[in-house]
Amino acid sequence: MPHWTLDNIAWDRFDPAAVNPDVLKAIKASAMVEANGADYGEYLCQVFHDDPEFQAVAREWALEEIQHGEALGRWAMLADPGWDYEAAFARYKAGYKIKTDATASRRGSRTGELIARCMVETGTSSYYSALKDATAEPVLKQICTKIAADEFRHYKLFYEHLRRCPKRDRLSRWARLRIGWSRMAESEDDELAFAYFAANEPDSAVYDRKRYMQAYARRAYPLYRARHVERAMAMVLKAVGLEPQGWLNGLLTRAGLWFIRRRSSQLAATAS
Repeated sequence: MPHWTLDNIAWDRFDPAAVNPDVLKAIKASAMVEANGADYGEYLCQVFHDDPEFQAVAREWALEEIQHGEALGRWAMLADPGWDYEAAFARYKAGYKIKTDATASRRGSRTGELIARCMVETGTSSYYSALKDATAEPVLKQICTKIAADEFRHYKLFYEHLRRCPKRDRLSRWARLRIGWSRMAESEDDELAFAYFAANEPDSAVYDRKRYMQAYARRAYPLYRARHVERAMAMVLKAVGLEPQGWLNGLLTRAGLWFIRRRSSQLAATAS
């Protein structure tokens, strides 16, 4: 069962004057991705078809992801009463499909799959932490606080199951780094771009992956601060089998901040 419910959110504290229009668009997109947890949960249960312990974890994880989408969607409808969360999600589901009948991980092994899941939870826990710190709207701050805590706990769950993988499935550090990097690079694939499109654009709009990925990133990247990047780098390093603190974390944190600031400036210039 989820660690909290929608009834735990203080919806009556919603402050429309504190809503940032750019953050609202990003939240609408995030609601689509989170709500799609059922398909990802089914995919993971197929990959771990003979591991009932992990399947139970995957099913609980999926329920919590769906709840995240519902919470974000409800908040977005408060912020924009003309927006229809259910209709937007139906549009997203019709245009973005996840292959759920896999018999093996697309990462080549179960170890690889769990590393990829750790990368995803790293990204989401960092993102919602950054949103929590950036927003002045009290209800969104509460929702993001709860989601960020869930995502960090999900990371720990996947990491613990990663450690359970048999020795024959374990990968070299180089292989782990390759999988981790490839999964992080997928953050600019169709999943988020189409989510932004489905949640924010009229039915007459034509989907363009690059355009809508940039629209999402332009709103998300400026949220991050050094503390969010530093924690994310520690989680990445731990998942790939390296020391999470120390000089390497410092180097990667500086590189990550440089990239985010440079990319934010580029996207702002493109928009103007």
